[in-house]
Amino acid sequence: MMTRPPLPPFTAETAAQKARLAEDAWNSRDPARVALAYTPDSGWRNRSTFLSGRAGIEAFLTAKWERELDYRLMKEVWTFAGNRIAVRFAYEWHDADGAWFRSYGNENWEFDAEGLMQRRIASINDLPIADADRKFHWPLGRRPDDHPGLGDLGL
Repeated sequence: MMTRPPLPPFTAETAAQKARLAEDAWNSRDPARVALAYTPDSGWRNRSTFLSGRAGIEAFLTAKWERELDYRLMKEVWTFAGNRIAVRFAYEWHDADGAWFRSYGNENWEFDAEGLMQRRIASINDLPIADADRKFHWPLGRRPDDHPGLGDLGL
């Protein structure tokens, strides 16, 4: 059986590690890589979309990153207990016409004993922003360790 450390029950340190690993994977914009962090039958609610399983997750993310270009994401732990972590996040992206957005949200995560996410519930709002108002300027991919976090940026 595959494990995905850190494993529950989470501490403040391991919850933060789990959130950063998730952020790094999503910033790769590689749907197959991201899907491996979930159980084969993982259940998702993303906004008003409900899906389950790795194949569904991979298809969803493929379509997402075809629409949401130059995607850059930050996650921050809000709270944790046992096998659950709640995070808040923000990401910036633009559409095919070049219009920029910052999407804000919260996620509730539930993990199995092997550290795979078995449930993800995400609530997200999109805010149109001007290019000059962007705050996420690192090169595409992993956010640099010295980049300010959500709280540091007033988000």
